[in-house]
Amino acid sequence: MRDVRSEDRCPCTSGMTFGECCGPILSRDRRAPTAPALMRSRFTAFAVGDRDHLLATWHPGTQPAILELDDEIDWYRLDVTDTVAGGPFDDVGEVTFVAHYRAAAARRSMSEHSRFRRERGNWYYVDGDVA
Repeated sequence: MRDVRSEDRCPCTSGMTFGECCGPILSRDRRAPTAPALMRSRFTAFAVGDRDHLLATWHPGTQPAILELDDEIDWYRLDVTDTVAGGPFDDVGEVTFVAHYRAAAARRSMSEHSRFRRERGNWYYVDGDVA
């Protein structure tokens, strides 16, 4: 888990600072405007250990009862490789990504094709297929 300040680069590797990018979404000062923005904020939530954001942005129909995060995993890079819809005027979207992490002194990655839905102006993670 990382401690990230507003002026630090955002863990989602957007190139922006945390205060410009995912910080306001995690603090609930701003809604994610698109499915890719929500995906980036969820990656950042994993990186900083923000369980509340992960649960709040998980669609109620698929949200787990319990969410445990592994403090030993260091999520350090996100590569969004494809998006389908999920823009500011859409109600559904898909994001394919590769998330890079360190665990047990080894570098690893995982790929997922995720599905999102917007309801009442809020984007939610519905589910995904891990490759």
